[in-house]
Amino acid sequence: MEGKENEAGYPVHSHDVVIVGAGITGLRAAIETVDQGLNTAVISKVHPLRSHSVAAQGGINAALGNAVASDSWEAHAFDTVRGSDYLADQDAVEILCKNAPEAVIELEHFGTVFSRLPDGRIAQRPFGGGMFPRTCYAADRTGHNILHSLYEQLVGRQRKESENCENRKPSKLSFYEEFFVTSLVKSGESLSEKGSKKEERCVGCTALNIADGNLHGFTCHSLLLATGGFGRLFDRSTNALINTGDGASLALRAGVPLKDMEFVQFHPTTLYGTNILITEGARGEGGYLLNNRNERFMERYAPASMELAPRDIVARAIQQEIEESRGFEGGYVLLDLRHLKEERITERLPGIRLICLNFAGIDPVKSPIPVQPGQHYSMGGISVGNSLETELPGLYAAGECACISVHGANRLGGNSLLETVVFGKLAGQEIGKAFLASGYDRKEAKKAALESLHRENERIKTLLARKSGVKMHSLRDELRKTMFEYFGVFREGKKMEKGLEKLLQLKNRFSDVYINNKSREFNYALIYALELEGLFDIGEAVARGAIARKESRGSHSRVDYPQRDDNNFLHHTLYRLKKGNPVLESLPVRIRKFPVKERVY
Repeated sequence: MEGKENEAGYPVHSHDVVIVGAGITGLRAAIETVDQGLNTAVISKVHPLRSHSVAAQGGINAALGNAVASDSWEAHAFDTVRGSDYLADQDAVEILCKNAPEAVIELEHFGTVFSRLPDGRIAQRPFGGGMFPRTCYAADRTGHNILHSLYEQLVGRQRKESENCENRKPSKLSFYEEFFVTSLVKSGESLSEKGSKKEERCVGCTALNIADGNLHGFTCHSLLLATGGFGRLFDRSTNALINTGDGASLALRAGVPLKDMEFVQFHPTTLYGTNILITEGARGEGGYLLNNRNERFMERYAPASMELAPRDIVARAIQQEIEESRGFEGGYVLLDLRHLKEERITERLPGIRLICLNFAGIDPVKSPIPVQPGQHYSMGGISVGNSLETELPGLYAAGECACISVHGANRLGGNSLLETVVFGKLAGQEIGKAFLASGYDRKEAKKAALESLHRENERIKTLLARKSGVKMHSLRDELRKTMFEYFGVFREGKKMEKGLEKLLQLKNRFSDVYINNKSREFNYALIYALELEGLFDIGEAVARGAIARKESRGSHSRVDYPQRDDNNFLHHTLYRLKKGNPVLESLPVRIRKFPVKERVY
């Protein structure tokens, strides 16, 4: 009985597909599954248009050749592999880059309003790590435009279906907004009659309706995690408050490994004081980075690429300038756009100008912007193959919460929006193929969902019943400070060991967390506490992976092991829980077209 309470008192909703997350990845996947006729549910803890995809500024990469005719998907792939410090799986990179031009044109047909060249073609600008200007953009609000276009497409499909259906049949698309997913549901966990364990399968999830505090069950043939990154694990981050790694922690607790979690990208230019993102497009348009001596210091670190070196190189350069007293008091350098003049800034970077005016009282037309590195992106995530399916049948992951891996040790700017669109679409296609190929036991799925709902209800009741102990927000703040201090831009073995010890001490204190708000309706303190529990798991995965990787590669920079070590560490790190204990494994990098070389910029 879809959506109705059963004898256990919990509503259980049955769909063909459940998509958790309503950013660009989730919405693009939903377009695909709905168009294939699959009954699709999209669950999001915020309204879809508040998803963090809306904050993506600079652009989306595609070798259209509009700016430079000689650009190609092969050149794009090489830039991506080189930018990854050769840790990207090259067959996955080929899928990404080959599909890029078609993906951008499709977005244009969906209604995305890109900036234009004088002849009407989509404009492209240079981004860090690229040999060609191949980043398509909508001023500096590219993610905003794409997200709105995809949401409009889905709402249009929903409306059209409603107008055409007879006898008011249920829509094939349902949005569950402001629902927080608390666990994944697995079936096949019981022993068969012969005593052997059936194959486990993901058959749904449980979720808390934030509005009234009631738990709901969801059953499905396939579930896609598209929940974004975990930036709020760190003290200084460009990420929205909702980016708490929910999908990765859900998968980890369900027995699925995480991959390459030690590779965390620190964006070089975040606004000093607030850490709001200042897009790489500002440097792509010709912005200069200056230290307190008024030097364009990137000449010392990447003389050929200067400000358009890959993000990991620029972030380390800025941090080094600060640590060697060539930054400004408080810990920042300057991003100077004044020479671009008001007309160009207003046309190409209007959002950045507004951010600077509203949050720093600075007009970049007249004054340089104070910037510092801040956590921005997670290259690591849920381990998936090229079909986007995890080790757990029925469970898929795509977007920033997943690691396929196309970014390796460092992501190039403009490739994240591309990943969401290309692999969101591919995930929807693969889910459709799987649905046609096999069925699942709906009764068994509902039974498993009810068992999970009972467990989750007891977990939440226990948390709400606690009347004293550790305050949730203080523990959360300590975690963020610990991660940025011990696992930031520069890392060192002994310091990280101390950081892990502190992290585990904080994690142990979570069992004493209490919250003052005991109601169930719109209890965001409860949501924050549930998010925090997952963040501790994510933090431990980052920490253990970083300690184990005794080399410097991409965003992972160790002062005690400053060189890249291809003999011992040209592999992915897998992190999983076995009987509750963390286990590290390795997985070979898939090398294809581009042999491993020194990374020079």
